[in-house]
Amino acid sequence: MCVNKRLDKINYYLDIAETVAKRGTCLRKNFGCIIVKNDEIISTGYSGAPRGRINCIDLGYCTKKRKFPEIRHGGYDACRSVHAEQNAMLSASRKDMIGATMYLVGKRTDTGEYEPGANSCQMCRKLIINAGIKQIIIRGQKQGEYLTVDITDWVEHDDLLEGKITY
Repeated sequence: MCVNKRLDKINYYLDIAETVAKRGTCLRKNFGCIIVKNDEIISTGYSGAPRGRINCIDLGYCTKKRKFPEIRHGGYDACRSVHAEQNAMLSASRKDMIGATMYLVGKRTDTGEYEPGANSCQMCRKLIINAGIKQIIIRGQKQGEYLTVDITDWVEHDDLLEGKITY
């Protein structure tokens, strides 16, 4: 008789995304992302500066925080990092992403806690829609807790047109 309970697939993939996030180079928060189709990981991505550019952890300061200390969400133009979702999509072909599931985990670097209310930014949402990804599963405030987002909801309820931008 087996006494160990087997980890379910959603938390298995979220745990992998959380491990990917450990490669992140942001000083504020790091995200890890994996894209899965037909029970196979097709791509991974984490937050960090573009290839060849200096990472914030190597600079010793956050360029976004230095330019816009009062902004918590937004100010992405001042951020050196490419988002985890973007990096994962750049590493996959569109034909592989159509109908796939994206798993996303974010953690704050100052506390090590999961990012409360984590979700994809507007730019990532547009890219996820165009990539053909069908759903995104985001780890909540603790392990075992997650939010599942049907991407058709983002298409049908366009935050930019409805005047309620969420991050």
